[in-house]
Amino acid sequence: MNRAPLQLDIILPTHNRQHLLARALDSVLAAEVPSGLTVRVAVVDNNCTDGTRELVRARAADFGGRLMYLSESRPGKPFALNTGIAATSGDLIGLIDDDEEIDRRWFECIDSAFRDERLDFIGGRCLPRWGGERPDWLGRHYQGVIGWVENGLEPLDFGPSFPGILTGGNAVIRRTMMQQVGPYSTALSRTPTRLMGAEDEHLYYRLLRIGAKGRYLPELVIYHYVPAERMTKRYFRRWCFWCGVSRGLIDLEYPAPVPYVAGVPRYMFGKGARDGARSLQATITRQLPPDERFAGELNLWDLAGFIYGKHVYRTVHRQRPQHLIHPDVRCQRGGA
Repeated sequence: MNRAPLQLDIILPTHNRQHLLARALDSVLAAEVPSGLTVRVAVVDNNCTDGTRELVRARAADFGGRLMYLSESRPGKPFALNTGIAATSGDLIGLIDDDEEIDRRWFECIDSAFRDERLDFIGGRCLPRWGGERPDWLGRHYQGVIGWVENGLEPLDFGPSFPGILTGGNAVIRRTMMQQVGPYSTALSRTPTRLMGAEDEHLYYRLLRIGAKGRYLPELVIYHYVPAERMTKRYFRRWCFWCGVSRGLIDLEYPAPVPYVAGVPRYMFGKGARDGARSLQATITRQLPPDERFAGELNLWDLAGFIYGKHVYRTVHRQRPQHLIHPDVRCQRGGA
């Protein structure tokens, strides 16, 4: 029995990246859409001051009525995502960023995956498209800082044993699941002064908590542009600190089933001490590769951010304890 075509709505939030957005839209047009899917794209203008609106209007004809322009004035990707999701109605919600290009087989992979009606969400690989020379200290550690995500070349189930999370730059989720877990947390929104942005991790834990079935598919590929200004140690330090802050906030409502010391998972202190000592020794002796030395330092920035997020951030910013989670889905994390 033939399956009725599924409607896929791609939510594409953007902020002042007109030229990169054009490449993202080009990649959508270049990818082959199988007969089992119909595709629409919703571009969400998040306070753009460049030519984003004009670009989307100019490209509308190329999409044959399948390109939607939306505006969200509240700054932050979670606000834009929530606006796009609320304004669409397709069976599937596709999530990509404005600095990405999808692989030509992206739609084929989605169509094939969701033939399994038990599957609720999928994620895949995010491969870098370098905008400058890759520094020698940028190795296999902390690749997520620049949106470089690879978890192997074999399909894997998402869950407590998965070595990562569902990343929002390359994900597809059934709308029924999004309706159950509620909107993205806007408390984790990135601003010009803070590199927060763990809304993906937060949503991932909520999906797992309600029993949603997810699958990592290595053939689901996007290409992520990495500008030269993000390949600096200063950017990596700031990112790791604010990532730690975000995780500290999430831990208030999703504590891990591990021993804690002063509100922090005990293993984090041990890891921080070992990595800090190792990094210091390696800096003096130069016995480790540059990426190994820098990774030890970044672990300390992450730990510092976690402690700040867990014990200080809410007080400074006067946020209510239940601020992160949609009221219908507050729960405890079920995995480490």
